[in-house]
Amino acid sequence: MNRLSYVLLVLIGMQIISCKQSRKAEENIPAIQQQVYENEILSSDFSKIVGKDSIQLYTIINKNGIKADFTNYGQRLIALHVPDKNGKLEDVVLGLPTLDDYMNGPKNNFGAVIGRYGNRIAKGKFSIEGKDYQLAINNGENHLHGGLIGFESVIWKGEMLASNSVKFQRISAHMEEGYPGNLDVTVTYTLTDSNELKIVYEANTDQTTVVNLTNHSYFNLKGEGKGDVNDHVMFINAAYYTPVDAGLIPIGTLESVDGTPLDFQEPKVLKEGLDSQHEQIILGGGYDHNFVLNKTPTNKEGLVLAARVEEVQSGRIMEVYTSKPGMQLYGGNFLNGSSSGKNGEPHEKNGAFCLETQYFPDSPNQPEFPSTLLQPGETYKSTTVYKFDVSE
Repeated sequence: MNRLSYVLLVLIGMQIISCKQSRKAEENIPAIQQQVYENEILSSDFSKIVGKDSIQLYTIINKNGIKADFTNYGQRLIALHVPDKNGKLEDVVLGLPTLDDYMNGPKNNFGAVIGRYGNRIAKGKFSIEGKDYQLAINNGENHLHGGLIGFESVIWKGEMLASNSVKFQRISAHMEEGYPGNLDVTVTYTLTDSNELKIVYEANTDQTTVVNLTNHSYFNLKGEGKGDVNDHVMFINAAYYTPVDAGLIPIGTLESVDGTPLDFQEPKVLKEGLDSQHEQIILGGGYDHNFVLNKTPTNKEGLVLAARVEEVQSGRIMEVYTSKPGMQLYGGNFLNGSSSGKNGEPHEKNGAFCLETQYFPDSPNQPEFPSTLLQPGETYKSTTVYKFDVSE
């Protein structure tokens, strides 16, 4: 069986399973809704006035009882409760217990929207229309995730659109962290009744600039603080990746995943590749790589299936769909126990994984990569869906 046939078979199987699980979920709705959410976030712990800005807690919920909590400080997803195969709800994202921990503790990107540019830009430099720009340097000699004060460290305007949907908006001023143009950004989150967390990014500019927005949630399908994720079974719909140098900057080529630890075209547990002596695993300290997503298969909205992750014990399954051409797999390599979660457990190495849908790293300096330029009069728009199911 060739790989395309395999991927198509996987998608068809997931659709059949999804239909069965949707019926199962509907049967379990009353039981789910009666449960108490463990380590539930308190609105009083996420309320503060900073100058003229109000920081508060925003909570959305779908009919199945799946619940997501956000703060408009850094536009962060701070908790996400989803059911296991027995209907038990647990929080599956890493986060901190109070607003003060986010604002005054060590810098982190837990659950945050990342911008203006997710991932790395070599030496923080790029040119637009012959003009050179210098960004903040905050990752060795490179620029990472928007700079010293990125989108994760500012206050956004929040607006509840419905009980299951919330919108955040802000204007990133011209030359903020070195980026040209006033960028008007809106991000909308919706919890559908198909158990999807749908994220829609939109942006407009008054001057040509570069944009690459993503969400930096850390997932552990066992539940936050309940061990490492190295036994999670991962499928990534990508035949190629962008290899990196010692600074984790792409070297400019697309290379096949075949025969490497980065081959997830058939599902395998994450730990299989972590002991590899492959150069890319050594350079990344584990998985910290961008995958070039195949263009098929897609869901009913035309979004590409990027990944599917299963945690066998709980039965939780997460699928990722996106309109972006790439996705970064990060295995929590730099977590070191210096922060603790909402349940008081430390965030240990490999205690979560990130699947960050994106344009490729360093695209402004790589003419062969998909362009991240946004012109005045154009609208940047992308969609990512994290869909949750359970195995039987």
